[in-house]
Amino acid sequence: MLLITLTHNQKVPYKSIIDGGLQSGKVIIIEGVINPDGMEIFLRHKTGIGFYYSPHFDENVVVCNSYEDGTWGEEEIYELMPIEIGQPLQVTIFSSHQGYEVFVNGEQTHTYSHRYANLEEIDVLDICGDVQLDVTHF
Repeated sequence: MLLITLTHNQKVPYKSIIDGGLQSGKVIIIEGVINPDGMEIFLRHKTGIGFYYSPHFDENVVVCNSYEDGTWGEEEIYELMPIEIGQPLQVTIFSSHQGYEVFVNGEQTHTYSHRYANLEEIDVLDICGDVQLDVTHF
């Protein structure tokens, strides 16, 4: 696995190109501190969103979804909230053949099956919301 530090202390909203797209085996690591209004992580391609990840503190859930052909898919709602407001966090997204494996602070918390088959076309990482973004790695 090749891990390259791309950014430090970035302003949000944050956008970065994923060189070569999101191939199976690629890892994205996001470190920072999340604030009360939460954050959203988008893995995008030209016409949609291959993976959306967002903790909703008001409901104490994490929502995952995708957006294809102008339509949001069915939300996958996880009642496990692994993120604490105001605490340092590391979100790791591992892209496998089957889907996305999400780890928070080293613990696997969520698995989301691919809904968009052409992983190499998913080539943009967007992060927005109320988060102090310290480091991102690919």
